[in-house]
Amino acid sequence: LCRGGLAERLCRLQNRERSAISFWRHQCLSDDKIPSDKSGVLIVRILEIFEECTIQVAICQQLEQSPAALSPEDAVVNAEEPVLKVLFTRETAAHLKSRPRDVIHIYPPWQKLLLQNADVPVIMNTYFSQKVLRSEHSEAREKTYGLTKMLIRKNIISLAQTFSLDDVNDKLHQESSDNQVPCAPQTHNNGDSKRNPLAPSAVNDSLLEMVESQGAVGWREVQVQVVIQRVYCLPAREGYRSHTPGSKPLLSNGGMFCRLCLLVQDAYGMFSEVQLQSLSSADDVEQYCRRWEGKSCCLAGMKILQRTTRGRALGLFSLIDSLWPPVVPVKVPGQSQDSEMMTTNLPPPSFCYILTVQSGEIHVEVDEEEQISNLYQPPAVHGLKEILRIDGCNERCSFWAQVLYRRLQTKHSVPIDQREMLLFVTDSTLQNVAHGIPKVVAVSVTASCVLSMEIMEALSAGSQLVFFKDALWGNGRIICVERTVLLLQKPLLCSAAGADLSELTGPVRLDELDSTTQASSICALRGTVVGVNESTAFSWPTCNRCGNGKLEVCPQDRELLYCNQCSEVVTTPVLKMQLEVFLSCPSRSQSTVKVKVWLEIRAALFVLLTMLLFLQTYEVQSVLGKEVGLLSCYVLSITSHPNCVVLEEIVLL
Repeated sequence: LCRGGLAERLCRLQNRERSAISFWRHQCLSDDKIPSDKSGVLIVRILEIFEECTIQVAICQQLEQSPAALSPEDAVVNAEEPVLKVLFTRETAAHLKSRPRDVIHIYPPWQKLLLQNADVPVIMNTYFSQKVLRSEHSEAREKTYGLTKMLIRKNIISLAQTFSLDDVNDKLHQESSDNQVPCAPQTHNNGDSKRNPLAPSAVNDSLLEMVESQGAVGWREVQVQVVIQRVYCLPAREGYRSHTPGSKPLLSNGGMFCRLCLLVQDAYGMFSEVQLQSLSSADDVEQYCRRWEGKSCCLAGMKILQRTTRGRALGLFSLIDSLWPPVVPVKVPGQSQDSEMMTTNLPPPSFCYILTVQSGEIHVEVDEEEQISNLYQPPAVHGLKEILRIDGCNERCSFWAQVLYRRLQTKHSVPIDQREMLLFVTDSTLQNVAHGIPKVVAVSVTASCVLSMEIMEALSAGSQLVFFKDALWGNGRIICVERTVLLLQKPLLCSAAGADLSELTGPVRLDELDSTTQASSICALRGTVVGVNESTAFSWPTCNRCGNGKLEVCPQDRELLYCNQCSEVVTTPVLKMQLEVFLSCPSRSQSTVKVKVWLEIRAALFVLLTMLLFLQTYEVQSVLGKEVGLLSCYVLSITSHPNCVVLEEIVLL
């Protein structure tokens, strides 16, 4: 807010007002209910209550100043006083919990507004109000009423009706008994609406209208019909890690709790992100994507967690921008909803409401039998070659690729569950290119990208075809961030846009090391051995069954090795060796190329012991001048002073 501007002054005034109201109510409770000062107090008895534009309107009759001993039931009605229309805000009404026949004391500074062509004065500024309970009969009646739900009539008046733009076919603006809703909050399950007579019957199609009419407290009595555009998981914050007792958290990404989220869109094109706290089942996210994406659903029992803007949530709005403009014409607020008045020539959304449920129950009713909505935009699948040619920044992209190698970024100061992971992928569009475009692309998976256990286990088992949905492309990198989903199966609905999505048939080719090779990439290496760094060479025996590298001497026979993990004697261990070899490469003739080579030698125990004893006297001259074929290597670093390239031999998945 601009310093000294009207908005800042209004914000300060509202904060002082809220503080004054809270302090006054606390003082009333401390002073045992009723303030002693009665000067300027307006005493009214409620005759009727209804709600209009989130304001509770009470039709009241003013009472004469009665003695302190006189009960509210015996108070004298002043027939000469006109009937008053008293306005209470949502917060004040929730504090009073008023009913017909209740007596309310309204303390200054209340104001009376006289309207033209209206006989009933309006009482405003009623923040300092208190219900009077003086007799035991009144307290007993209040306790009895507190256990029952009272229906309040709601007059739904839209801006279209105010400006005479309402549609004659719009039945939401008609006053009926269906608009009567309970004061007390309710929760609805996925099948309770048919059995519960108080279940919401009016379904709206505008998220913004619901937010404006219901406020941030929650949608207790209405439903909003939306289309599920995307289903994904977000890492749960510390405050949201608690879940319903007896249920399991949906996913865990290295011990990190996650929440299932929906990106929904209404008939006006507005988006909202719905964050669900818990699920009744532990199905994988992939199942929810298949069952829910593209379907219409009704939201109920929601509350606003946050109103975010483009500048504060770049990741969310990059996903929204990929779904804009809508594929079908959307409605325009305030205009007639005839088909010829609908248009898609609208600016992209600049804000978005983050919604969450009010309790641990699910308030999303999805009709899985319904056909896919016309408003749904499936992910547009492109080949990696086409993605690398995109000029924009922070563009969402979806592709189908073969994962060749994965590597966890080793930053010792960062916990393991917060480290990034690199996935090196390729597809037919890259393998079939002769020159100019790399044959393998690195995809950075950030810690905020939630990976299912199925994906983690599949990548550990070997090379996999993985569908990357809504990854982020920018500055020459593909990044999996929040709201990116990795799947093992291609979605049922996706648009290929003419891309070549054929699977790989022959062996995978890597780019050879040359002057364009960058650090943190993989390449193929060939050259001649010109030296071996003997000072850094080391070896160790490992178990041939489990790969345990911490073998011990067998207690029964000290000539044998023993594995604690297998609890068995190791007779044919695997000798692992690491050597730093210097190569002469024609493609990098001006650089010193150093490769960390891993060797595995399977031998009998006496041969292994002999090699370990005479390792220091190993004849280095026997490997010098040897030609090295195409090695798969990971580039650790590239420096110009000195001109050196450090690589590590790897094994592709």
